[in-house]
This record gives sequence, structure tokens and C-alpha cells, in this order.
Amino acid sequence: MAQIAVIGIAFAVTFLAELPDKSMFASLVLATRFRPLWVWAGVAAAFAVHMAIAVSAGQLLTLLPHRVLEWIVAALFAAGAVYLWYASFRPEHPAGADMARQGSPAPTFWRVAGTSFTIIFLAEWGDITQLTVANLAARYEPALVFAGATLGLWAAAAVAVSVGAKTLRLIPLAWANRVAGLLLLALAGYAVASAISA
Repeated sequence: MAQIAVIGIAFAVTFLAELPDKSMFASLVLATRFRPLWVWAGVAAAFAVHMAIAVSAGQLLTLLPHRVLEWIVAALFAAGAVYLWYASFRPEHPAGADMARQGSPAPTFWRVAGTSFTIIFLAEWGDITQLTVANLAARYEPALVFAGATLGLWAAAAVAVSVGAKTLRLIPLAWANRVAGLLLLALAGYAVASAISA
């Protein structure tokens, strides 16, 4: 697969899957309380760390025999597609706590970015985007997957912190989940075909 196609697939899948995610709503809430750029810096750093972890996990999968790897990747992509489709039919409840309480220390760049990093870093463990990136990294060039996935997550975070809740309500988030699910299903089919022909 062409390098630009790998980056494009990683970008599209992570961007679409992350838009309706809890991390995006947390980023949006943080950006209503603090400077959006400070929030984005912390969120972006957390996403980059998680994508590095996911790509490393994907490389461990490559130690398996090729045919076994293809079947595992296909099963994980299919499971991700089913999860995203299931999630697209659940009611959305974006909620967040008021972080700017009286008596709190004055917000600084490091405090806001650190809080944003911690919240997103903890929220993303085992997330669908992390699992998807691990699968992509097991199949394609890890550096390209990392670049595309990280850019996709950074773009989703930029939408959350800059565009705000009003515009996000206009985006049919359920459909973003369904499109990402279809992409994962297509990747599962491709992996099955590769496993059969191996």
C-alpha cells in the first residue's frame, strides 16, 4: 500500500472514531474553562504518547506467524467495527465537571496543559483508536501509522477545543462512528483476504 494511503487511512479512522469519544467531550469542556491552545497542547501530548504505545504494541503482534497475525488483525478490526456501530446507536451524554472552582490556583500554561494531558492520558487506555492503531501498525509501516493516527487525533482535538459545542451538535456523531466502523470492516475484509491467500 502506498505511503500516503497508509497515513490517510490511519488519519481518517482515528479522526472519525475520536470525534464522538469521551476524550473529545472532556477536551471541549476543558476549553470552555481555559485557553483552548493550552488545553490542546496537553491533549495533543497525551495522544502522541498513546499512539507511540499503540504502535509499539502493534509491533509485538508482528512476531506471530503471518497467517495467524492476519486472522488476529481481521478479528480485531471486525470487533472494532461492531463496537463503533453499536456505539453509534447509544444516546450521547456529553458531560463534564466544572474545573474552575473558587479557591483553585490560577491557571497557567503548565497547569492547564498538565491537567489536560492527565485526563486524556487516563481516559484513552484501551480506547478503540488505540486498539485500531496497534492493528494498523502490525500490518503497515509503524512510522506512517503513527504519523497518520497522531495527526488524526490532533485534528479531532483541534475541532473539540476550537469549534465548540454548538458546531459539534451539527455534526452527526453517530454517522462518524458508522463511517469509521465501515472503514474498519473494509480493513478486516482485506486482512481476511490476505490470510486466505497467505
